[in-house]
Amino acid sequence: ISSKRSSSFKRAIANGQRALPRDVLLDETGLGIYKRFVRYVAYEILPCEMDRRWYFYQHRTCPPPVFMAAVTLTQIIVFLCYGARLNKWVLQTYHPEYMKSPLVYHPGHRARAWRFLTYMFMHVGLEQLGFNALLQLMIGVPLEMVHGILRISFLYLAGVLAGSLTVSITDMRAPLVGGSGGVYALCSAHLANVVMNWAGMRCPYKLLRMVL
Repeated sequence: ISSKRSSSFKRAIANGQRALPRDVLLDETGLGIYKRFVRYVAYEILPCEMDRRWYFYQHRTCPPPVFMAAVTLTQIIVFLCYGARLNKWVLQTYHPEYMKSPLVYHPGHRARAWRFLTYMFMHVGLEQLGFNALLQLMIGVPLEMVHGILRISFLYLAGVLAGSLTVSITDMRAPLVGGSGGVYALCSAHLANVVMNWAGMRCPYKLLRMVL
């Protein structure tokens, strides 16, 4: 993903569409909180200083990275609603009413096509929800800021769909809940980005981030 976007950056700069300041981004002073975050994302995702400067000066707040934030917020709201309704906050799948939800995926309900995707809004308990939400915000938001909502939403939903299709093939009796399929897709994209651009990455603890 990063290599394709990097090429577009280089072509735009080569064509003279914008004259960029020559200063290194880390030397920029007087930045607000959001611009500091944009600079962090540039060093987190992009492999060379030219790409980082291009992204930093071209970045616009509109449209914001709303997809990952909206998905995470919806997951939290759905979990809270079912938790209050069932009076159960861990291992919700053991409650008989939980499995009657129209959002849960089960291979026996394959005819209800929306379930192939909507199961991502349901979670077993606080641990699964917290882990998925944390990774979606830590990895998904920076990726969405750089690569755009269309690419990242397609990537995330493809991971979710792959999860339900895999369960349909491997275990015809198992229900499926959680956004882990989409999270795995985001982690795979992040891992590929770090490995392909290892030499140029300047984000701190990049070895630890690759392992995680």
